[in-house]
Amino acid sequence: MPQPSYTRGRQDKPLLTLTIGQAFDATVAIHGEREALVVRHQGVRYSWRELAAEVDVHARALMALGVEVGERVGIWAPNCAQWCILQLATAKVGGILVNINPAYRVGELEYVLRQSGCRWLVCADAFKTSDYHAMVREVVPELTLHAVGELASERLPDLRGVISLAAEPPVGFLPWTALAGRAGQVELAAYEARQQGLQFDQPVNIQYTSGTTGAPKGATLSHYNLLNNGYMVGESLGLTEQDRMVIPVPLYHCFGMVMGNLGCITHGSAMIYPNDAFDAELTLRAVAEERASILYGVPTMFIAMLDHPSRAALDLSTLRSGIMAGATCPIEVMRKVIEQMHMAEVQIAYGMTETSPVSLQTGPDDGLELRVTTVGRTQPQLETKLVDADGRIVARGEIGELCTRGYSVMLGYWDNLQATHDALDPAGWMHTGDLAVMDDEGYVRIVGRNKDMIIRGGENIYPRELEEFFHTHPAVAEAQVVGIPCSKYGEEVVAWIRLHPGHSASAEELQQWCKARLAHFKTPRHFRFVDEFPMTVTGKVQKFRMREISVEELGEQFAPCGPA
Repeated sequence: MPQPSYTRGRQDKPLLTLTIGQAFDATVAIHGEREALVVRHQGVRYSWRELAAEVDVHARALMALGVEVGERVGIWAPNCAQWCILQLATAKVGGILVNINPAYRVGELEYVLRQSGCRWLVCADAFKTSDYHAMVREVVPELTLHAVGELASERLPDLRGVISLAAEPPVGFLPWTALAGRAGQVELAAYEARQQGLQFDQPVNIQYTSGTTGAPKGATLSHYNLLNNGYMVGESLGLTEQDRMVIPVPLYHCFGMVMGNLGCITHGSAMIYPNDAFDAELTLRAVAEERASILYGVPTMFIAMLDHPSRAALDLSTLRSGIMAGATCPIEVMRKVIEQMHMAEVQIAYGMTETSPVSLQTGPDDGLELRVTTVGRTQPQLETKLVDADGRIVARGEIGELCTRGYSVMLGYWDNLQATHDALDPAGWMHTGDLAVMDDEGYVRIVGRNKDMIIRGGENIYPRELEEFFHTHPAVAEAQVVGIPCSKYGEEVVAWIRLHPGHSASAEELQQWCKARLAHFKTPRHFRFVDEFPMTVTGKVQKFRMREISVEELGEQFAPCGPA
């Protein structure tokens, strides 16, 4: 009988039964004078003891504002010191931090605040093209009519007030700089009693999935979910208090706030934010000037850093490891990161928001081939299985949908029983929607998404395979492959290509190159050359948007779908 595609991670590494606040305090007690947080674009440097003082005063201020255990506090801002402080302060008073995508517009902001029942919102003044103050006032026009903390909003009846990170915000907003002054209204004994009453399995965070259909769903995550995931990721990296981690990924997403912040907090490693949003040069300079040993990023970030003209002049030799996650990693990109950025121990992590996020990860002792062709093996204390369309476990070597179970799986979607029921099966398995193959040693290779698989003339085509293939062409920096409807074959393949600076290639050249090396049905019929891809703020490619654009541009000319 063939071996089933099921694995269970190591059981010898015990889970932490602490709240995030307890874990933070333990690190402060041990590493108090070491550097904890560096926010380069704000000129901020905190030791662990200094960061703890900021967290505690703002946590008491939240209590003074009336934040009770289980109440939601939203954060709508790019990466900054206040983001980290609020993450820890809400956890220490039992609040639930609601992460709001910095790219959201008015309608999305209103939906998230209303659906989560936020009592308070902390927001930046502006970011890129977004005027946060203006959008907040559009949603809550009553803001100027009520005293701070006494807001009565028709559209957002749960909201009591808005805190602005601006030094001098408009009337109606409570300035962040004035927040700390309210801490004195809460006795230290009451603050300590609040913390002592918290449980590690209580909810501490809501993160809204970016789902391409329907309204976003709020994945509700506990201290236990998040703290242990950050801890296990850090354990795999071998983090210690000597490590300095550059975190250019958004804090509003699990990659930044869990794998980054909580990974560092559970190991005493320094957190370094190079900018409010990703910038290739500023990230590279942060690594060089801060003598960083760890660097996080999604593949598109590493591609941008590899291609940046200033990279060669900067000393990146202090790097030893990091995580590449958030999207599938092209093999050639991983090789260049290892060879050209000194990240010999770089690891791949795989997961999703609903699983806190990481469920599989390569290890420090895995060979190069495993690190560039798989997403590793099941994390400690978790389970993985691959199933067919009927929910039956497939044999090793066969394609199936990846499912995960264990400590990392969310509590559910906030105030959405139906969506929770649809995502979590009765046995507690989270269905990811990703198609994968498991080998005899338990290593998992992602081959695509259920919805991304292209069926052309009865042949299954997996975009991941083609994307990896295009990275072997010397002119191609990045490739994304999608399928669009076709009257003759059902679907046809479209390749979006970004070329390396200074290189050129035509559609005809790439098509002939493919034909010489691929089965004919896999050769894309159409190519689109771009400088960038439609992206989410977390750096994930929006393939649904690429499909829409491809259909719009090709239109009727594409309908016959003849052979390439």
